[in-house]
Amino acid sequence: MRQQYGARSLIVVAGLAFAALAVIVQIIRIQTSEQAEVFLSQGDRYSGEFQMFYPERGEIYDRNGHLLAGNRTVYEVGVSLREIENPEAMASALSTTLGLTYDEIYRKLTESPETWEYVVIQDYVAVEAVDKLKGLVQQLDNTDDPRLSGLAFKPHLQRSYPENALASNVLGFVTRDGRGYFGVEEKYNDLLAGNPVQVWVPSDPNRATEIPRVPNGTTLVLTLNRDLQAKVEAILDESLNEYGATNGTIIVTDPRNGEILAMATTPRMDLNNYGNYFELYDNGSQYNRSIGMTYEPGSVFKVLTMAAALDAGTVTPDTTFIDTGIIEVGGISIYNWNRDAWGQQNMTGCMQHSLNVCLAWLSSQLGTQTFYDYMERFGIG
Repeated sequence: MRQQYGARSLIVVAGLAFAALAVIVQIIRIQTSEQAEVFLSQGDRYSGEFQMFYPERGEIYDRNGHLLAGNRTVYEVGVSLREIENPEAMASALSTTLGLTYDEIYRKLTESPETWEYVVIQDYVAVEAVDKLKGLVQQLDNTDDPRLSGLAFKPHLQRSYPENALASNVLGFVTRDGRGYFGVEEKYNDLLAGNPVQVWVPSDPNRATEIPRVPNGTTLVLTLNRDLQAKVEAILDESLNEYGATNGTIIVTDPRNGEILAMATTPRMDLNNYGNYFELYDNGSQYNRSIGMTYEPGSVFKVLTMAAALDAGTVTPDTTFIDTGIIEVGGISIYNWNRDAWGQQNMTGCMQHSLNVCLAWLSSQLGTQTFYDYMERFGIG
């Protein structure tokens, strides 16, 4: 009898071993089959999604490292319509923080299309306002109060200008769609914005390290000197007020290499509030009058005239001239800016006092052809 039981046990064990082996073989066959590759690819398809990542816009600095244009974090404040339990309380809480009316928010919460699962209440909300709302949500969560259930905050970046209107005509501005307008922001928009990258983002948070880092846009360092720019803008504003002028412009350059150290013009605008652009400018050429509009050079041309005369050896800085207050050139009488006679002056004095008579005499001493040859070499005409 025991032998019969032993034989039966062996048969059962052998049968189970064969069944287990068959299962293992079948598992291996399935995992290595062509169909398995199809299922694996389908599984990968649902294990994450492709997302477009936009790089952080490059910063702009002055020559000494002062930040002129950067980025700050702002938030989109929205509500999950499936999770909201008390629209009245939600509208009341948000209206006191976001600056919107209760009715505006309540309509968004209750009158949105039925197919919507999420509604944006307000975008570009400052960090301070969001911190207040987060604090309120935390208080309610501690007491299991559902009045703000469904409230969501999505951070993103916004262009910011810590100096507000300083050098605004040189920098330009960036709109909310990420495009630069005017100045450096428009000229170098592609470099500053960088290249958007489509990235596969796994749903498994444990695989977050697999997400590649998107390189930021290019950082630019300008030749501007922030302190000098501020001083020049102040001088320009004071001069306009003193002389009752409508607009003006001042450019300060390094004569050794032509680098622009300051470029001030009017009017200027707070770059963090570019919405008032149309209140200040009638057309784009007015945005930076230094480069966008033509004007009669006037006394600025005296610098070129004197430089040509010195280079040609017509005069030296110590050459003297008796200023009588008037000179006739080509049948036209030319006077000094204040119609006074300044007497004996050297070339340095002629420049210091911006004497029209002296410089008109100087250009005639150069001779017509020599004068125009120098002007062409300066790029005039």
